[in-house]
Amino acid sequence: MKEILILTVLASAFFANIVYAQSSSEGWKAGVAKVIITPQQNLWMAGYGARDHPAEGKLHDLWAKALVIEDASGQRAVLISTDLLGVPKKLSDRIRDRLNEKLNLTRAQILLNSSHTHSGPVLEESLSDIYPLNEAQLNEVAGYSAVLEDQIVHLVSEAFASLEPVKIFTGNGTSRFQVNRRNNNAATLHMQTDLNGPNDYAVPVMKVQKEGGEMMAIAFGYACHPTVLSFYQWSGDYPGFAQMELEKRYPDATALFFQGAGADQNPLPRRTVALAKQYGQTLAAAVVRVLSEEMKELAPHLTTAYTEIALSLDSPPTKETLTKMIDESSSYQKRWAQKMLSKLEHDEAFESSYPYPLQILKLGDQPIFSLGGELVVEYSILLKQIFGHEIFVLGYSNDVMAYIPSTTILREGGYEGASSQIVYGLPSTWSPDIESNIINGMIELAKQAGVKKVESKLINE
Repeated sequence: MKEILILTVLASAFFANIVYAQSSSEGWKAGVAKVIITPQQNLWMAGYGARDHPAEGKLHDLWAKALVIEDASGQRAVLISTDLLGVPKKLSDRIRDRLNEKLNLTRAQILLNSSHTHSGPVLEESLSDIYPLNEAQLNEVAGYSAVLEDQIVHLVSEAFASLEPVKIFTGNGTSRFQVNRRNNNAATLHMQTDLNGPNDYAVPVMKVQKEGGEMMAIAFGYACHPTVLSFYQWSGDYPGFAQMELEKRYPDATALFFQGAGADQNPLPRRTVALAKQYGQTLAAAVVRVLSEEMKELAPHLTTAYTEIALSLDSPPTKETLTKMIDESSSYQKRWAQKMLSKLEHDEAFESSYPYPLQILKLGDQPIFSLGGELVVEYSILLKQIFGHEIFVLGYSNDVMAYIPSTTILREGGYEGASSQIVYGLPSTWSPDIESNIINGMIELAKQAGVKKVESKLINE
C-alpha cells in the first residue's frame, strides 16, 4: 500500500508539472527593458532649423525601451520606443540586421518607433542639410549614433532574456490637446471657439500584466508633434512627461510611448515646461482611465507582416530653379540647393523613388499598423475607416525619411506638402499617387496578416 501511495503522489506531481508546463507555454510571454540614451556631450539638437548652437544640458533623461512578446507557438516580436526625432534608414537597417543575426528576428518582427521629440540629438545620416556642423561635431554625432546602435541591440537582447508568462490587454482612450496646425493659426488660437480638423484623438493602450497581476509594461500612443519645447535642453517633451507620470503611478511597470500619425498635429499653446508637463499629465490621465476600466484580453497568437513599397518622387528641380534658390535663400535651403546643383552639374542620378516601410503586427485580434516617415493624420483616419476604429496606427516607424502627405496636402502645398523634402534632403516632392500607393500597400499587407476590412467601398483596389 505504501508503494502505491508513493507512486500516486509521484504521478500526481508529474501530471501537475505537465499541466503547469502546458499552461505556461499556451499563453503569452513578455519581457521589457530600458536604457538611458541621453548624450554625454552637448551635441546639436534635432528638429528646429533655427537652432544655432549645441545643447546646454538636460531637462530630463532620454530613453530607449523595448517590449518583447512571444505567443503560444513561440512566434516573437519586439516593439522599441525611442526619445528621438526619428531613426534614419541606414541606422534602422543596421539595428534590424544585427537583431536578425543575434536573435533571428526578421524585419516583420521588429517595430522601431521614434517619439519625434524636437529636444533630442542629431543622428548620423539624418537631416544632413539643416545643421551647419563642423568636422568635429560631425564626428561627435557619428560616435553617438554608433553607441546608440549598440545600446538598442543590447536593450532588445536584455528584454528577451527576461521573458515570463503574461496576459495582454488593449483598449482605446481619448485626449484632445492635438491641434491641426495647417487649419488653425497658433497666433490667434486663443480667440477661436472652434478648432478645424482633421484630427484623430485616439490614445491606443496596451497593458502587459504578469501572472500574479502586477503590471509589467504599458505601451501607449498619440498622434501629435512633441514640439512644446524649443530650448537647448534634452527632453522627451510631453511624451517624456507622460511616461514619467505613468511610471510614477505604476512603479513596477515600464511605460513606452509610440508616436502616431501626428505630422500635421501640434500641441497648442506651447513653448513652456509647464505646458509640456500639462500635456504629459493629460495624456497619462487618458491612459490611466483605460487601464482602470475593462480592457480586451488578447488571445496568445501573433502574426507579423512587413514590406517596402516604392514611392515615386516627382521631377527634380531645374538648374534655373536651383540657381535662383542659391541666390535668394540662406541656411539649410541654400545648402540643399547647392548640393542638388552640384549633382546636376556632375550628371549624378537623382532618386526617382524611395523604399517605404509598411508593417502590421496582429496580437490576437488587435492589429497594429505602422508606417514610416512623418505621417499626416489623414492616413490614420483612412485606415480606421477601412479596418475599424479600434486598430492602432503608428507613424515614424522603422525609417523617418520625409513627411508623408495625403493627396489633399500634396495638392495644397505648404510645408508638409511642398517644401519639407528640403529638410530631409530629397530631390523633389512625392508623386501624386503617394496616398493610393500607401493605402493599397497596407490593404495587401493586411491580407497577409489576416486583418479584415470593415468597409471596402472607400478604396479602389
